[in-house]
Amino acid sequence: MSTSQSNQKSLFSGIRGILLFLMLPSLIFAEVKPSSLFYEHIVLQRNIPIPIWGTANAGEQVTVKLNKAVATITADNAGRWMVKLPKQKAGGPYKLEISGTNTISINDVYVGEVWLCSGQSNMDMTVAKEDRYWCGVLNEDKEVAEANYPKIRIFDVEFTPTNTLQTEVKGKWEVCSPQTVGHFSAVAYFFAREIYQKLNITIGLITSSFGASTAETWMSKPALEARPNLKPLLESYNQKWDKFIADSAVTMTKYREDLTKHQSNLKAAQAAAAAAGDVNAPKVGRAPRNPNPELDQHNPNTCYNGMIAPLVPYGIKGALWYQGESNGPSASQYREIMETLVGDWRTLWNQGNFPFLYVQLANLGKPMTEPVQHNSMMTVREAQAQNLSIPNTAMVVAIENAGNEPDNVHPKNKQAIGYRLGLAARAKVYNEKIEYSGPMYKSYKIENNSIRLYFDHVGSGLMAKDGKLTGFAICGEDKKWYWADARIDGKTVVVSNTEITKPVAVRYCWGTNPPASLCNKNGLWTPNFRTDNF
Repeated sequence: MSTSQSNQKSLFSGIRGILLFLMLPSLIFAEVKPSSLFYEHIVLQRNIPIPIWGTANAGEQVTVKLNKAVATITADNAGRWMVKLPKQKAGGPYKLEISGTNTISINDVYVGEVWLCSGQSNMDMTVAKEDRYWCGVLNEDKEVAEANYPKIRIFDVEFTPTNTLQTEVKGKWEVCSPQTVGHFSAVAYFFAREIYQKLNITIGLITSSFGASTAETWMSKPALEARPNLKPLLESYNQKWDKFIADSAVTMTKYREDLTKHQSNLKAAQAAAAAAGDVNAPKVGRAPRNPNPELDQHNPNTCYNGMIAPLVPYGIKGALWYQGESNGPSASQYREIMETLVGDWRTLWNQGNFPFLYVQLANLGKPMTEPVQHNSMMTVREAQAQNLSIPNTAMVVAIENAGNEPDNVHPKNKQAIGYRLGLAARAKVYNEKIEYSGPMYKSYKIENNSIRLYFDHVGSGLMAKDGKLTGFAICGEDKKWYWADARIDGKTVVVSNTEITKPVAVRYCWGTNPPASLCNKNGLWTPNFRTDNF
């Protein structure tokens, strides 16, 4: 080696040593950092110990202060820490201070009620249309203009499915205003508005949802593995993953080529539209779908790993859920899937049987013409009603929610859904003495050539939409179904058909878009039901 080369090597080594020395403090002394959930405008759950967590240098002492409450803890060997502050009453604004080698101050902190909101597109659907054609609620402009609720805040989790368990989510807390509400989940917002107007305390919403997602994508892998009937869902996904890994060189190359072509076509169409003065978005078809199965919201666990696991154990009051259409292929398992999901979340949060309020599937498609219609949607709807056996749950009925747009899988009247969820919370969670459910079938009695039906949640009394009961079907021993004549008799409904002298069973609204009619005078609807098991 020449003297010149030796000098150059020594110089390089010296520079590298200086750089490493300058970097050394950051390698040794990791800054105290809270989880990404702890951000200005945050809402913390009242009346329970408040979990706050994050990272620091291993062995570093971390102190957390909020409204005179103080807690100190030492970060573990992995640099992780968590404290639980004493219970707090609703109030604010406060400052949350987290300190170690550095200090972080988080302002505009409130203590109130926090709800986790999850599911598929009808939970993901936003108040305003903005950049998604299928979004936007009834009276959108008016709703946006009047959304002056600074004590309603939302943390919207970005879509981040993955095979690997994550510890952080992407998102931030936002204060409700006409400038922000447009991209809030409509169901979550209208629910929060109902609760806020009754409780007059700050409401926090954590929305973690995505269109077309299945229920199993939102639960942990161990929860599915513990259910023999559900393990095939995992096995199917494992096969998809193995095939993707084996074929990825080819499939990913084709995907990138197709994506480049799509982007080129889109750019050309945008240029042509601009030149023609067309303000409408050009239509060039959908972008190609990434074949990586961990990015597919239909697969088990992937949304849980990236979008639910990092939220645990943030203090919540309960959960809202709106999902079901994407589980058509596994409709026969839906009851067990949802039992598993609710149990999984309650175990993970370790807050007992917290309230779980959910929406039954709305009417969809062409009006039914036969008295009884069999399909996967009916199986899911029935499973949703059966899931009321899970402790501390309530179901919102949406059997008429599509109104005059039965072909729209995203009904725009989300105000009604939010209001009904709010009623359920007010009654089941906040102990108001109000009716929160439509009439629920309880039992029947055969009386000569008719069947008398009994109901719970009659409320102020039974009534028929437009004054006439429709949607009832009746059958005899031959199990052939006929449209039934039905009438209200006090707190019961009597059903018959002149063709049937010995009736054996009744079904109500047993179809995807049935002629729903029965409700109580509180304006709440009866879900589909059947008296038979054949």
